[in-house]
Amino acid sequence: MRWSMTAPEDRGAIRRLHRSLAWFVASFNAFLLLLAWAEQRGLSRFWLGPIFLFSTVMMYAVIGIRSRTTDPDEYYVAGRRIPPLYNGMAAAADWMSAASFISMAGGLYLQGFGGAGGQAGGLAYVLGWTGGFVLVALLIAPYLRRLKLYTVPEYFQVRYGGRAPRIIAALSAVLVSFVYVVAQIYGIGLIASRLTGVQFEIGILLGLGGVLLCSFLGGMKAITWTQVVQYTVMLLAFLIPVSWLAYKQLGNPAAPLVYGAQLRKISELEQHIAADPREREVAAIFARRAHEYEARLQDVPAALQRERALAQDHIRLLKSTGADTAEVVAAHRALAALPKDPATARELWTRAMNENLERSRALGGMPPHAQPFAGDPQGTPEEREAFSLSRRNFLALMFCLMVGTAGLPHLLTRYYTVPSVAAARSSVAWSLVFIVLVYVSAPALATLVKFEVMNNLVGSSFDALPSWMAQWGRVDSSLISVADVNGDRILQWGEIRFGADLVMLATPELGGLPYVISGLVAAGGLAAALSTADGLLLTISNALVRDIFCHELKPDLPPEQRVILSKFALMAVALVAALVATTKPAEILSLVTACFSMAASAFVPAMLLGIFWKGATRRGAVAGMLAGLGITLFYILANAPAVRAALGWAPGQQLWFGIQPLSAGVFGVPVGLLAAWLVSLVTRRAALPRVIPGQVRP
Repeated sequence: MRWSMTAPEDRGAIRRLHRSLAWFVASFNAFLLLLAWAEQRGLSRFWLGPIFLFSTVMMYAVIGIRSRTTDPDEYYVAGRRIPPLYNGMAAAADWMSAASFISMAGGLYLQGFGGAGGQAGGLAYVLGWTGGFVLVALLIAPYLRRLKLYTVPEYFQVRYGGRAPRIIAALSAVLVSFVYVVAQIYGIGLIASRLTGVQFEIGILLGLGGVLLCSFLGGMKAITWTQVVQYTVMLLAFLIPVSWLAYKQLGNPAAPLVYGAQLRKISELEQHIAADPREREVAAIFARRAHEYEARLQDVPAALQRERALAQDHIRLLKSTGADTAEVVAAHRALAALPKDPATARELWTRAMNENLERSRALGGMPPHAQPFAGDPQGTPEEREAFSLSRRNFLALMFCLMVGTAGLPHLLTRYYTVPSVAAARSSVAWSLVFIVLVYVSAPALATLVKFEVMNNLVGSSFDALPSWMAQWGRVDSSLISVADVNGDRILQWGEIRFGADLVMLATPELGGLPYVISGLVAAGGLAAALSTADGLLLTISNALVRDIFCHELKPDLPPEQRVILSKFALMAVALVAALVATTKPAEILSLVTACFSMAASAFVPAMLLGIFWKGATRRGAVAGMLAGLGITLFYILANAPAVRAALGWAPGQQLWFGIQPLSAGVFGVPVGLLAAWLVSLVTRRAALPRVIPGQVRP
């Protein structure tokens, strides 16, 4: 593929690009058909997964190796020669990430459209992430492209002057991108370990090799063309399963157009589940467990001592009666798993109490799928409060996702790669088109999967449950929870809980599709995680090397050496991020959502004021970035259970206006905007503002 040699003005070259893409799509479809034929002829699943992993990663690696470069323009911004159509496709791949591909449908499955109580609802992700690109097209991308810069922190230096705005922007870019890339590498580990059967940590290392092969040698030049290919894989991997499920259930593969019929059936099934005596029995057991944890929390040290004594007595009893060695080992493991100290016990037991309390509610704590918001605006005071809280969190999350989209450094850098300002606008429009192709199908997928679980899986015998459930549980126990709570050996709705990261990945197996489609979905999830991880790692390495090291310590470093140093910084950051990802810090969707709040509060207020108001000053920008990001980080960390336990604070969350911590940007953005405006008003007389080319005049 000679895509990297293209000049966008050359129509012949663009036609060659189109032919290359068509050749790839045809070849990849032929590859899928060949594997499907091989599966029918008896090829073991043991081989199908590794074949998918190896083939796709090697395909990206070949593009990355062929695009290697040490030229700064090529490495940082792909020579600014990417046609808008293909940059839009690359931006869509860079954007959708593991959160969109893997977790968004899972969020819709768990939270429904409108959520409940403190949950914002899955539809907020679809609306927020899509609407954010409108802000990028109208307010940000054209003006940044006009400056012909390499990184987002450089904008703050050009516009405001001085070191402080650039350094703060660079450190903020590192923070936001690092948390984001940890989520992607976590997703890579899940998929690689499921495809190959290796341990989660080894799966991370396998996927990490793919990330480095794509980005290490060629920078943005290599990343762009691998992302074009990765988007194609993602699109096929998302649309084939959802279309198959729609055809299986409704006889029509156009899932976004026909899934409404299943919404009515789900509402009927939800009413049946809520009235089922066995489901109520399961809920009562979870309520009893919640009360037991609540009783332990009344006196944590005494309860912990009592639990240890009981565990030790149990071990002695097993040994005295000559019990099987496996039982004794399991008892020792149970003793070792007890909290080490009262602070840890308080944190764990509080979390367990809340989880059991949630699952003791109707529908296992999940809201009715089609419910617009929780509560009732015309009901009791409690119902009105629940409605107000649900709607407030929905709007807050949608605001943070939209504004955060306009501030993500790795996304904005993509629009430096096009040849002109007009091409930047066109590129954003193409990005939106390619993203919508997937996003309109996500609600349909969540609905079809929920119907499949309710109608076909619930009510099954525990002895007849499909093997894929146990296999996913071995990959990560947080992905799926299945237990015979009431002991009747029949699976109830309240006895099964999927993690948000599982729903999309398990869709083919849940729907009874051939295993080759499972491999395709995993390859699509891997492509989503790899494409975003590449862009994020490049953003971090550029911020550390170009925006901090070269400016502060080695300003006379030759451009070629800056590129080499950026490559090694990228490798080092990737290894650190992989180490953090092995701790499984949180679900992908939670980590990514927090990044949007941080990006929104750190960058957008000072960036917009710098573009649209010539009165914005350096001190105002610094005050706005520090105040916005500071208040956002404080709200997120102050409500994190681990942080509260480490500081000795009371367990539970201390929420402002009932807003969930992941939507902390709803406080950070206005605080940052107000701080930047007020400080600029005070200091504008002390220094003349720097007006940049293309700045919008008031």
